[in-house]
Amino acid sequence: MSHEILTPSEMGRADKLAMRRGPFDGYGLMSNAGRQITTLILARYPAMLCAHVLCGPGNNGGDGYVVARLLVKAGVDVHLWEEGEPRAGSDAAIAAADYPVEPRPLQDFMPEPGDLVVDALYGTGLSKPLSEAAARAVRVAKETGVPVVAVDLPSGVSGETGQVLGSAFAAAVTVTFARKKPGHLLEPGRTLCGDIAVVDIGISDAVIAEIGPRCFENLPDIWLEKFPVPASDTYKYRRGHVGVFSGSPTATGAARLSAMASARVGAGAVTVLSPTRSLAVNGAHLTSIMLRKADTLDEVLGFLDARKPQALVYGPGLGPEQEVANFLLDLLAEVDGAPESLVLDADGLTSAAFEPEALFAALHAEGAPKAIMTPHEGEFRRLFRGLADDPKLSKVEKARSAAVRASAVIVYKGPDTVIAAPDGRAAINSNGTPLLATAGSGDVLSGLCAGLLAQSMPPFEAACAGVWIHSEAARHFGPGLIAEDLPPALRPVLGDLFARKGWAG
Repeated sequence: MSHEILTPSEMGRADKLAMRRGPFDGYGLMSNAGRQITTLILARYPAMLCAHVLCGPGNNGGDGYVVARLLVKAGVDVHLWEEGEPRAGSDAAIAAADYPVEPRPLQDFMPEPGDLVVDALYGTGLSKPLSEAAARAVRVAKETGVPVVAVDLPSGVSGETGQVLGSAFAAAVTVTFARKKPGHLLEPGRTLCGDIAVVDIGISDAVIAEIGPRCFENLPDIWLEKFPVPASDTYKYRRGHVGVFSGSPTATGAARLSAMASARVGAGAVTVLSPTRSLAVNGAHLTSIMLRKADTLDEVLGFLDARKPQALVYGPGLGPEQEVANFLLDLLAEVDGAPESLVLDADGLTSAAFEPEALFAALHAEGAPKAIMTPHEGEFRRLFRGLADDPKLSKVEKARSAAVRASAVIVYKGPDTVIAAPDGRAAINSNGTPLLATAGSGDVLSGLCAGLLAQSMPPFEAACAGVWIHSEAARHFGPGLIAEDLPPALRPVLGDLFARKGWAG
């Protein structure tokens, strides 16, 4: 499966480059697209009573004209509804001229139960709300309950942001070309697309490589090469050591969830750094996880000096207080004692929001640790003021801007989690599940990221892998999941990844 994601502008460049390279011109690509869509429709909806093909004036509509002609040729009853004529001399105009029946005006569109709608009005380049006639078509399709096959993207969904521009079709299946676009994976576009079929219309992998996309679907292909598996001669400290900061006696569970996730994902040693008042409750629940008293900065620095952990988790269960942020800043100011890598989550982020620029400056400083931040929507809004509410930016661009601002890899959590690095790379996760909407699941994710960092996985790849593994474990476990179920649920997921790496044990 191809993992690159193309923005609408990158897709436009790919089209033009492919036409220059050949062997297909613009109409050839359009004809290929129409054939692929028609093949899918005939396979999925052989019992449809009538196909209603809705065509806009651009190339998306041109694809629709080709589909309509091929469906007629296959013996399907077709009604074609048009919003605006294609520009004279365009590929869409050629396709329209090849259609054997006079189209009808879109404002008269009226399907019946048992029919199928092919939405070829507007594709990924839409930048304004649908017209009144198109918005009416959306309402009528929804009220009638007919299935919709969307060409490239459901009309009304932004290909750049996934946001709805006024109103949008909810497709049963969306057929797109060459590669997915951000709007296919960012909500609510992801939900409105239904099943997504990426089809080949003659745009080669070499063309995509020349475009040089910097956004990817978060699949193992983008990080598996750097995913750690133990060598035959390894030992526990070679597999990395993680330190996890614990909170007060009533909030210790979050740290233990993170610690267990770090251990499960392969860290050779994990230590919970606990205040004295929480030692008893932590000690009662820990076995393979080590425990160390850490009331003061000097005690933490002593641990770093003696045990030299490769990664720390800071935030889960610590409390959203100013002193939590101050302690972190004091730790980061210790150039010689700062950890190699740091995962910031939960209260570590909320407390830092009191003075976010101080944290960002510390992470930009020479000798600062490699950092991963894992904010959910509220934490992102508090920490990166102004970014979350900018309507001009997609979630991908917001995460990229935050990564530069913080000098950290950002895991912008949600049903469409985005991972972004300061160098501009970004990934959109596509295996998320609402099963993870449960207390403590984010603490497990922090531990996964730290455990991978401790095994020398680079921060962007570690974050991508952590997010994917986290979601896949939840899917494997299924309904009834709570956060405590996640660490043991990692086993089959990790086993599959080890097998893909050729690990023989």
